[in-house]
Amino acid sequence: MARTVLIVDDSAPFRATARTLLQARGYEVVAAVPDAASGLEAAHKLRPDAVLLDINLPDGDGLQIARRFAVGGYAPVIVLVSTMDGAAFGDGIAASGARGFIAKASLRSPLLIELLGPPSGAP
Repeated sequence: MARTVLIVDDSAPFRATARTLLQARGYEVVAAVPDAASGLEAAHKLRPDAVLLDINLPDGDGLQIARRFAVGGYAPVIVLVSTMDGAAFGDGIAASGARGFIAKASLRSPLLIELLGPPSGAP
């Protein structure tokens, strides 16, 4: 069974690109939503294996939202994304409960698979 991923990002072009890239790598994208509220609702309903979460959302700070995903047990793996470099967020990424961060420009990097886990869901 493919590892399931929820994409939470306010940019429609990014959601489409991320969906295409993840599916091409063998992941099942269960939903792609534009804001934190929709993301939390989708995670509660769909129980994805992982969430690709934008840090800058129109209805909340992705660092704080990541903690809500982690505390709610909605997704075991949270990967934060942003157009900004991860260094701009300091210790906030580690404190968020996320597994890690990847810049949107580096989405094709093998680091994404390392952070999300293998597409098959195998350890």
